[in-house]
Amino acid sequence: MASITHKLTIPSSTRYLVEVRDFVKGHAAKAGFSSQAIEYLKLAVDEACTNVIKHAYKDDRENIVDVAIIVTDDKFVIRLRDRGIAFNEAEYQLPDLKESISEGKRGGLGVKLMNRLMDRVEYRTHDGVNECCLVKYREDNS
Repeated sequence: MASITHKLTIPSSTRYLVEVRDFVKGHAAKAGFSSQAIEYLKLAVDEACTNVIKHAYKDDRENIVDVAIIVTDDKFVIRLRDRGIAFNEAEYQLPDLKESISEGKRGGLGVKLMNRLMDRVEYRTHDGVNECCLVKYREDNS
């Protein structure tokens, strides 16, 4: 099977996250993923989109997030593109979980969660366009 690509563009607002989750759910179901794998995909894309909206765009609703799903024989890829502030993976420091809980801090664990739920998470920036790819291989549909 050649790769099949599906695209969706949303305004940079968390109110559109349900649309993204439904988009991913529909295409993952068509690709034959288990219900648990679909929930993982939805949670990972929700976290990734939230990071773009909150951190790359600083909640500026005048921007857009491009979402593409690429389905191949061996994998399901969710690609997010934005033109906001780039995520620097090398400078990212995982927050201290105990400290976050004791101080009642919210957030900060999305990157770790995405890496746990997906087989691969990749970040790159080229010509002012940031790209995050969430990869789930077909042989691991759990």
